[in-house]
Amino acid sequence: MKIAVTVSDGNVFQHFGHSEAFMLYETLDDKIINSELIITNGNGHGYLSKLLHNNNVQVLICGGIGAGAINALTEYGIKIYGGVTGNADAAVLALLNNTLKFNPNFKCNHHGDDHDCSSHDCGSHRLNRNTLK
Repeated sequence: MKIAVTVSDGNVFQHFGHSEAFMLYETLDDKIINSELIITNGNGHGYLSKLLHNNNVQVLICGGIGAGAINALTEYGIKIYGGVTGNADAAVLALLNNTLKFNPNFKCNHHGDDHDCSSHDCGSHRLNRNTLK
């Protein structure tokens, strides 16, 4: 199975549509066999959803995610685990061990379908480009 995690500084990044990086994990028999950092430059949920689809991702672990992104990922058959915080590696291991704490109803609710965060910094959504790991 291939799992993607939105990342910043080794932790789950909290805004899917502004994710500047994903950690992609390949798993086999509930173990991580490979991982790779993909830099995305935060190009929006449409681009990011297609990027994950083109990389054969089956599962996404993220913090916040809007309705447009949920719809795009669902169309590609990607299962979403939202509302996750903490270390990205630990989140994947927890998913593999069926202990991942996530919120199946979590999504960015301060964003309307047309909201793009350009008018403010969206608090925890801000990413320090110098701390990608």
